[in-house]
Amino acid sequence: MAQPSAQSPRRLMALQLLLWHSILWAGQEAAPLVSVTSLPPPLPLPRSFLLKSLEQVRKIQAGNSVLLEKLVSGMCCATYKLCHPEELVLLGHSLGIPQASLSRCSSQVQQLTKCLSQLHRGLFLYQGLLQALAGISPELAPTLDTLQLDVANFATTIWQQMENLGVAPTAQPTQGTMPTFTSAFQRRAGGVLATSHLQRFLETAHCALNHLVQP
Repeated sequence: MAQPSAQSPRRLMALQLLLWHSILWAGQEAAPLVSVTSLPPPLPLPRSFLLKSLEQVRKIQAGNSVLLEKLVSGMCCATYKLCHPEELVLLGHSLGIPQASLSRCSSQVQQLTKCLSQLHRGLFLYQGLLQALAGISPELAPTLDTLQLDVANFATTIWQQMENLGVAPTAQPTQGTMPTFTSAFQRRAGGVLATSHLQRFLETAHCALNHLVQP
């Protein structure tokens, strides 16, 4: 029992770094990272909306980071015999863990409405993935519940702005089929992947929003 605990900090750090790299590499085609260096001058969005959105993004990022760290710490080799991040990524494909893209939040001014719509759909997707993790463990339940609420609130902020611009769809999107987990291990592995995808999504959203806030 002493051996796993002695090597766990170093192994956990290595797993986190390798997993993060593997997820980013594996998701390049599905959700290309948007370059914001070529974004145009600030778009006609209320500054109050942009500042509120940035605040909500940071809040979700903080809660999601805590949840991701706790999930990764539980994916130790000694318990699950899953020592390579690539194996976890492959498992994510078999479980059907989706990820959202923000490819429309790019350099074209006319893509503003598409960017907002894509952002809203992405938040709606991750809200569903977080709901699918319900029952993962009593220890993680409070963090998971708070994160779900924060994501839902941010989605509402985006939807209200779309309504103000007159570009909101006639109805809210419907949630697609979410992954079904048949074991505690699958639920934890799916949680690691879902929160990793969400973190990357939020980083892209933060970069785009922060650029628009700049004078």
